Amino acid sequence: MTSLPNPPILTGVSALADRFDGYILDLWGVLHDGVRPYPGVFSCLQRLVAEGKRVCLLSNAPRRVGPVVEILAGMGIGRECYHHIMTSGEAVFEALSGRDCAWHAGLGRVCLHLGPLHDRQLFEGLPDLELTDDPARATFILNTGPSCYDESPLDYGPALSASALRGLPMVCGNPDIEVMVGSRIVECAGALARRYAGLGGEVRYHGKPHAPVYQRCFELLGVPDRERIVAIGDTLHTDIAGAAAAGIASVLVTGGILRRDLGGAWGEAPCPARLAALLALAGPRPTAIVPRFVW
Repeated sequence: MTSLPNPPILTGVSALADRFDGYILDLWGVLHDGVRPYPGVFSCLQRLVAEGKRVCLLSNAPRRVGPVVEILAGMGIGRECYHHIMTSGEAVFEALSGRDCAWHAGLGRVCLHLGPLHDRQLFEGLPDLELTDDPARATFILNTGPSCYDESPLDYGPALSASALRGLPMVCGNPDIEVMVGSRIVECAGALARRYAGLGGEVRYHGKPHAPVYQRCFELLGVPDRERIVAIGDTLHTDIAGAAAAGIASVLVTGGILRRDLGGAWGEAPCPARLAALLALAGPRPTAIVPRFVW
């Protein structure tokens, strides 16, 4: 079987300017490393806005939009750098407040939250929900990830097993399996959800790569022609797969989570052989590749 050629490797986002009007941008691994922005990000965002492009940030952070805006501002990425932002946490809040589908309407009102305490801001504005630490009392689980970076899904074995035995449905507020924090790889809510599904538990995901969150981004962008919209991210199974499922082009940033697999220094073009091997194992392929998010 003949292997497909690697997608074109671009030096920066400027090569996309004539082709796309709407940009859906990932945060972790593209704009910042969880601690600080990558070099060139601020000027690239400013240039996109100056060129009249519409920019929507899309994060699988299990937090509402407001706190994420504050975090970005603390990194120097202010509201002048983008037009809109959507998060998986915001999608969870909308689903639990609206209860517009039968699945969410049937969750009940007693929630077992798996995740750090700071993620409980999701419950503000949901006064009819009761939080519990006891799987025997819960009617559903909200999973926003391990409580700290040193924990893994193995630490949640007893709670997950007890919940699966009761048939509790799980809402996953972050489909990411892992993410970079500085130079460290940490596991996310998606890893807990995968373990729970392996126990026979039912999981409903909010965020990338699932279609509803992209539809919200399309509404926010206001760009009617999807051929003029591109998603830029650093993961194949969320950013690239999600863009493909939504019917839009995608650009893979290789300087994020994939750098450990592709080798080389940050910001350098990936090794062609390693890149080809990685893409051969993946599903949808990106339209193009950039080593880092710069103009």
